[in-house]
Amino acid sequence: MLKNIRLIGAVFLTAIAMIACKEDFPVDEDGLLITSRTQCYVSNFELLGSDFQTVRTKNAVVDTVALTVDVEVFYGTDLKSLRPQFSLVTDAKLEPKITGKVDFSDLENPKKYTVISGNRQVKKTYTVKITVQKP
Repeated sequence: MLKNIRLIGAVFLTAIAMIACKEDFPVDEDGLLITSRTQCYVSNFELLGSDFQTVRTKNAVVDTVALTVDVEVFYGTDLKSLRPQFSLVTDAKLEPKITGKVDFSDLENPKKYTVISGNRQVKKTYTVKITVQKP
């Protein structure tokens, strides 16, 4: 009987401790913290080949007003297996998520990526325009 009382007491104290220590931080569907930040922009962009080396001929031009990223790649670059890397303002996230290689070979239909602010209320869609260096 004494063992049961101790067990019930230990379970009760553990449950109280768990409830008391739980902090309610809001998170989104990806498990990322939702903050009060409303800023929403791309600060830098990199484009890597399948060997994880840059394929850019020069720095990408990120226009936060026109919401574009213009980047020129070396002649002969395999546009079907590139790895884009976005640098975003603090607490922002990108959709769609980039999980590997991306096919940029359809130059007439540039890829679009949406930056979402830390408070998840502001969304801005950037168009990534790729051009190939002349031979």
